[in-house]
Amino acid sequence: MPLVRRTIHTLSILCLGAFLDACNAGHASPNPPAPPDVGVVTLAPERVALTSEWIATLDGYVNAQIRPQVSGYLLKRDYEEGAVVRKGQVLFEIDVRPFESVFAQARGQMAEAQAQLGKTDRDLQRDRPLAEQRAIAQSQLDNDVQANLAAQAAVQSATAAVQTAQLNLGFTKVTSIIDGVAAIATAQIGDLVGPTTLLTTVSQIDPIKAYFPLSEQEYLQVAARINASGGRGNQAPWAGGAPLTLVLADGSVYPHPGKFLAADRSIDAKTGTIRISATFPNPNRTLRPGQYGRVRAETRVLTDALLVPQRAVTELQGSFQLRVVGPDDKVITRTVKVGERIASRWIVDEGVQAGERVIVDGSAPRDGTVVRPKPVEPAAEAR
Repeated sequence: MPLVRRTIHTLSILCLGAFLDACNAGHASPNPPAPPDVGVVTLAPERVALTSEWIATLDGYVNAQIRPQVSGYLLKRDYEEGAVVRKGQVLFEIDVRPFESVFAQARGQMAEAQAQLGKTDRDLQRDRPLAEQRAIAQSQLDNDVQANLAAQAAVQSATAAVQTAQLNLGFTKVTSIIDGVAAIATAQIGDLVGPTTLLTTVSQIDPIKAYFPLSEQEYLQVAARINASGGRGNQAPWAGGAPLTLVLADGSVYPHPGKFLAADRSIDAKTGTIRISATFPNPNRTLRPGQYGRVRAETRVLTDALLVPQRAVTELQGSFQLRVVGPDDKVITRTVKVGERIASRWIVDEGVQAGERVIVDGSAPRDGTVVRPKPVEPAAEAR
């Protein structure tokens, strides 16, 4: 029996060893894992127009405050509020009766002065020959001369009074001094108005002005072109004379491009900005004074910019990094310097070159990892 047990034990050990050898033989040479797939974009130089944007306030090209030039009671409003009015159109009427009385009185005083002048003319014509013949005293002739001069002065004064009364009589009809859109009246019928009373405002809104602030740094970049034309420009001082674009409060883009008009005389010490004015055509009177919008302009054009999708850029402790696939399909991490954002992409100023492949999709393999790059359509990234 001991011999049989030893034989069975020996065979069991041999079978177990054979089984383990077979198992080890099955796992001795596993296949290496396939390289991970990563999406890449190949960098190519592009022409990019860089834009700047400023908050703008709209105002009338010309704003005329309508005030009466004489005092009196307001009797009538002759225009439709919010409508277009023409230069010289009557907007308000003031009670004319007091001014008619003054005008009539002035004309009467002028007639009296003219009558007195006629009397002194006749006295002078009669007494001059008599004085030459010594028929009357010379002093009487001198009095006639002085009386005639005084009568002439009285006529001139009366004439001026008539002209003033006539002007005031005409001022009872308050007219518009420009073509434009008239605002809602601020004075009511029956009010006692005078030269300090604002009746309404008329604004020329085609074209309309837009005011926006330019920082001192931005001004210095275009100062030479602005000042070359004496502060007023026939063309935009930015890249290539590009026109201005107005974005309205609802996000829509105004269809008519604008143009630079003028720069203010000084930089505001409180804000460090200079006021810029621009004009926009407004044929349908869509734009009104007081509106807010955003003015855009192409300030710079880059002809060989390298752009990468924003999601390909990693920010780490104030620095920016990209993962690049090298010629041997190995991953390399680059520290780069980024510039401005263009839609969903970022301009890279330093750290990469044209033709290199930048990873935009896939896991984050370590440096030196071999990957299988899959091109990503650049047009899809630009949206």
